[in-house]
Amino acid sequence: MSGTSLDGIDGVLVQIETGSSGRQLHVEQHAFRPFDDQFRQQLMALNTPGDNELHKAALAGNHLARLYSQVCTDLLKQAQRPASDIVAIGAHGQTVRHRPLEFDADHGQPAVGYTLQLNNPALLAELSGMDVVADFRSRDLAAGGQGAPLVPAFHREIFAACGRTVAVLNIGGISNLSVLKAQGDVTGFDCGPGNALMDFWCQQHTGQAFDRDGAWAATGQVNDALLHSLLGEPFLHAAPPKSTGRDLFNPQWLAGHVSSSPLASPADVQATLCEYTALACANDLQRHASDAQQLIVCGGGALNLLLMQRLTALLPAVSVQTSDVHGLPPLQVEAAAFAWLAFKAVHRETASLKSVTGAQGARVLGAIYPR
Repeated sequence: MSGTSLDGIDGVLVQIETGSSGRQLHVEQHAFRPFDDQFRQQLMALNTPGDNELHKAALAGNHLARLYSQVCTDLLKQAQRPASDIVAIGAHGQTVRHRPLEFDADHGQPAVGYTLQLNNPALLAELSGMDVVADFRSRDLAAGGQGAPLVPAFHREIFAACGRTVAVLNIGGISNLSVLKAQGDVTGFDCGPGNALMDFWCQQHTGQAFDRDGAWAATGQVNDALLHSLLGEPFLHAAPPKSTGRDLFNPQWLAGHVSSSPLASPADVQATLCEYTALACANDLQRHASDAQQLIVCGGGALNLLLMQRLTALLPAVSVQTSDVHGLPPLQVEAAAFAWLAFKAVHRETASLKSVTGAQGARVLGAIYPR
C-alpha cells in the first residue's frame, strides 16, 4: 500500500485461514520502503494538471511497480518463503486523482467520473512471478459508488464488537472513518485531511518529511481565524457517502486560507492544521457515531502524539486507542486491508459496501493479472 501521505510503501505478508470459527488473519511480516524526494515530488505534481501528464504518469506507474516488487522480495526474504507460497499480491497503486460521480452525465445516465491509481500490475506480475490483484476502485464507481473508502468492510472483519458500536479512524494523507454499529450495520466515509497538509507544511518550513510526534506543532498556537476559515470547507459539512483526496486538500487550497491569516507564524499554522484534522474527525464521530465508546486509530497519524492527545481531549467520553491494542500495528492496517481485498477478489467474493460508497450494491473488487 502506498497512500496519499506519499511517504512510501508499506507491505505485509498475510496469512488468511478459514476455520470453524470463521476467518483468521495473521500478519507474518511487514516491510517499508520510503519514496525518495524526487519520486515523491513527481507523484505530488501528478495530483494537479500539468505538462505531458500521460507520459509522466505511465513512467511513474512503471517505477512504482518496480518498488512494489522490491517490497515483495523484502517480505519473502524476511519470511524465508518462496514466491510459490503466495496466492496473490494485492497492489492498490498510487492515487493521484479522485473525482467520482463527476463530469460525464449523459442522456439521463448518471455521471461516473473517475479515480486514478498509478500502477503497472502486469509489470509487477512479470517481475515478481506472482498473481497480482489491482484496480480495486473502478468497479464500485461503475456501480454508481464513490470507490472509497474501501477499508470499512475490512475494519468490520477485524475490529467489530458484538453488541456495541466501534469507530475506526484511519489517518493517512486523508482521514477516513468507519462506524461499526452494534447491530452489525457499517457506514464509512472520508472526514477530510489527515497528514497531507501537515506533512506538506512541515516539509516546506523545516525540511523534514513530517512533524515527528507533532513536536513542532506543539510549539505553536492555534490561530482561531485560520481554523475558522478551514472549518468552513463545504466538504466537511456534506453528508455521506463522500470521499476526497489531494484534488481538494492540496497546497493551493491551503495557501488560499493561510493568506487570509497573515499573523499566523509557520509553527502556528502547523498547530492549527493539527487541530483542524482532529476537529474534522471528532466532529464526524459525534455526528455519525454518537453512541461509540471506543475509537481505534490507525495509519501514520496514530503515531502523531499531539494529534492523538487532541482527539482524546475532544472526545472525553470515548476511549481513544491505537490499533496496536487489537494486535495490528497502525502502519500495517491498510496494507493488510488490501491483502484481504485481494483474497476476496481471488475467491470472487464481494467486498464493497453499499452503505459506505453509495453504489447500487456490493461488487467483487479488483482485476487479476496472472503470473
